[in-house]
Amino acid sequence: MSRRYLLTVLAASAALLTTTANATAATQPLSSPRIAAHFTLSAGQQPENITVGGDGSAYLTFSFARQIVRVTPSGRIHVLATLPAPAKANTPNLGKAFVGGIARADDGTLYATYATGTAGLTGVWAVPRGGRPHRIAALPADGLPNGLALDQHTGRLYVTDSVHGVVYRLPARGGKAVVWAKGKALEPSSFAGANGLKLHNGAVWATNLDKGTVLRIPLTARGTAGPIQVRATGMPSIDDFAFTGHGDTLLAARDDNQVDLVRPDGTHTPVLTAADGLQTPTSVAVHDHTVYIPSAAYLTNKDPNLLRAHLDR
Repeated sequence: MSRRYLLTVLAASAALLTTTANATAATQPLSSPRIAAHFTLSAGQQPENITVGGDGSAYLTFSFARQIVRVTPSGRIHVLATLPAPAKANTPNLGKAFVGGIARADDGTLYATYATGTAGLTGVWAVPRGGRPHRIAALPADGLPNGLALDQHTGRLYVTDSVHGVVYRLPARGGKAVVWAKGKALEPSSFAGANGLKLHNGAVWATNLDKGTVLRIPLTARGTAGPIQVRATGMPSIDDFAFTGHGDTLLAARDDNQVDLVRPDGTHTPVLTAADGLQTPTSVAVHDHTVYIPSAAYLTNKDPNLLRAHLDR
């Protein structure tokens, strides 16, 4: 979810395109980037978040089309669900209904966050395989539920709220969502705070879009949140991310047409840019030796797409 979607003007767009025109192409550990699927901007096909199935199919949220879709390895798009439209959306920061994070269970159930600014629809939704979408948990209508992660071992979901700057936890089977983690590191400074979200190596990891940080929140033996640790800084407009393997190295999408490789010591370097086809990248997924990066074109208003690249381990 991009701050610049709302704040940019034509002059800023032109400046960004000028800056990225001379950017370098993919660098290690990524190689052979290619656009695997092009989406239709006029139809609202702007991919916000991604998870990947065992066969290499990408499951995406189309944020403003209110859709959850599957993109086959050959690039074909199948709409799996369209979430109901509010009578009048009043979503904080955005104004319109927004489908954000996505997670997939082993049984094929898909989960997604949905923000509308209305009490009847805002929350976490589930789409059983072959079933209809339904809300499993309500979240505050004055918030912006965004990133989503599933812990299949405990049957719990974790959600970031970019406006309230907290992490919620709730049962995947449905039920009440409670604030699991909060603190200054998660809060916004101007537009949006806690954003991307992953579970990894005994911790919940999150990004803060406004502050350009990667955060690690340890899971204690009781399942509560430990002290928030800042693991990387200096990445303006950072969105969602994915780990490259069992270690703490990760790839982070930034809405300034860049994907950064972030090392365990917090240093980071760009590995993909607009020269590779990025158009406001929003999230990252890693499956085997393939990296998937959806671009929503929030800023560029041009060619929303799904990029794939090879990951050298």
